[in-house]
Amino acid sequence: MMTLFYVVLTIIVLIVFLALIAPKTYDLSRSITINKPIAEVFNYLKYIKNQDDWSPWKKKDPNMKQEFTGFDGEVGFVSKWEGNKDVGTGEQEITSITKNKSVKSQLRFFKPWKSQSDAYLTVNEIDAETTNVVWGFTGHNKPPSNIFFLFFNMDKTVGRDFEAGLADLKQILESK
Repeated sequence: MMTLFYVVLTIIVLIVFLALIAPKTYDLSRSITINKPIAEVFNYLKYIKNQDDWSPWKKKDPNMKQEFTGFDGEVGFVSKWEGNKDVGTGEQEITSITKNKSVKSQLRFFKPWKSQSDAYLTVNEIDAETTNVVWGFTGHNKPPSNIFFLFFNMDKTVGRDFEAGLADLKQILESK
């Protein structure tokens, strides 16, 4: 009986220890330079529906069900999706738009797990014909679910998706 007690106690202590050392926040981003003026790049990015053309997740499930509420390109617009296991179920709501600077949104995931992140697309003018785009998201990992991030490299996995999406974005905008 005491052996069982010590095993359970050890497991509890291990979980608490891992939850304490596991990352509690994340900030992941990638950037790309696009050979187009900042106004043209920003005017394309502010419309969430345009993400269907360059989002890596749309490619992972081209048949995902989508629903939209509000006016695309304006604060309060919501894009909802329900897809396969690769894209899950969730929604994205535009929370802030600063002309020729940034589009911020809140990502709310419902499946395969529940989480919330703050996403952003920022643009910076390099010169009159060149724009740097940064795509990223930030959030909090609540204990004990933050233990998962000791074993899952979000920067590598999601970062790869961001890089693929930005490459497609560059190709789309530069071919116009």
